Amino acid sequence: MLKTISVTQENTCLSLCDRYQQVRQLSQQLCQPLATEDYAIQSMPDVSPPKWHLAHTTWFFETFLLVPYLKGYELFHPKFGYLFNSYYEAVGERHPRAQRGLLSRPTVAEVYQYRDYVDAGMRSLMLEISGNSDLESLITLGLHHEQQHQELLLTDIKHILGMNPLRPAYLQNPLSAISKFPENREKWLDYPGGLQAIGHQNREFAFDNESPRHQVYLQDYYLASRLVTNGEYLEFIEAGGYNKPEYWLAEGWTTIQAEKWFAPFYWEKIDGVWWIMTLYGMQPLNENEPVCHVSFYEADAYASFRGLRLPTEVEWEVAASSVPIKGNFVETGRLHPTVASGVTRPDQMFGDVWEWTQSAYLPYPGFEVADGAIGEYNGKFMCNQMVLRGGSCATSINHIRSTYRNFFPPSARWQFTGIRLAKY
Repeated sequence: MLKTISVTQENTCLSLCDRYQQVRQLSQQLCQPLATEDYAIQSMPDVSPPKWHLAHTTWFFETFLLVPYLKGYELFHPKFGYLFNSYYEAVGERHPRAQRGLLSRPTVAEVYQYRDYVDAGMRSLMLEISGNSDLESLITLGLHHEQQHQELLLTDIKHILGMNPLRPAYLQNPLSAISKFPENREKWLDYPGGLQAIGHQNREFAFDNESPRHQVYLQDYYLASRLVTNGEYLEFIEAGGYNKPEYWLAEGWTTIQAEKWFAPFYWEKIDGVWWIMTLYGMQPLNENEPVCHVSFYEADAYASFRGLRLPTEVEWEVAASSVPIKGNFVETGRLHPTVASGVTRPDQMFGDVWEWTQSAYLPYPGFEVADGAIGEYNGKFMCNQMVLRGGSCATSINHIRSTYRNFFPPSARWQFTGIRLAKY
């Protein structure tokens, strides 16, 4: 069983070295339930093998910190830069993304040795650079980068196991042991329009795509008090929603026809009963839980079915800016969305599932790409992607904030993605 992790937003007061150790240990803890055979599987091109995630996050610290800044540092292996570079053109050539699952070597043991080697180097470097704000900021970026990959670890592990006909469980404690919540009616929360400011305010860490802070004009609008549930989405399915093109964007309709989608990802109908694949194995569908693993196309079609719409990312951020960052995050140990119903705060906005918005992922006014390889982190992906907000049950609580802009292609479904509705 994965232990509940005692991490809160107050962990920002930890020393950089302590925070480094905490984040690095969590990556390895998330891999503890795996068998050795699980570490090397790549179940589709967008999924990376678990050992690749462990090595890539280590390569980040080695490449951007140890090599340029730790005197006398020697590479752990001269070919690891080629194997574990993800998309940084400025750093050099890399192994093809879709072929990461073909790498039987390095072994899992060697990847863990690599992590230990780099961690030792980082401890030395952090002792040397105490008070160097620029390098400390770069280390902090590396830690948030690793937290992003921790979330990808969980979603990729789920896909790897979900594509196995045995439907094996990542963790053995059943979801039936997790408290369920009674049905909670959807309410509409009203928000005034007018001139609003969004974006990072430079008070804490944020990614470059969250800046600069700027003003936008909004109409008065409403957001649903909670996420759309499995039961509500089931009504869309039973009403023939996947067979009615009038609900779908043209590209969405083409996609569901080509992919033969008929329900959210991981849903299976067995002997007339809906089941869902979870990190705890196959479970009966709980109609009061948030619907999850839907694409932007499906979220938009469901909103059309209801005669409503998805919120813009601006509407979402304005509504979330005054809401406490509380919810079901990875630290709870409940690696499944569970609290769409029975929410004690009607405007709960964080955790459980990433919420699709109707906003394309584009630069904010005045956005500038940083110099060098680090400038490739976000900016070059601002095309053909949609923005998601709020974090999920696989996100760390001290990694998320109201300004955080996640982004995925509109067809992506293997992430913990769900729906909140909006209207004018």
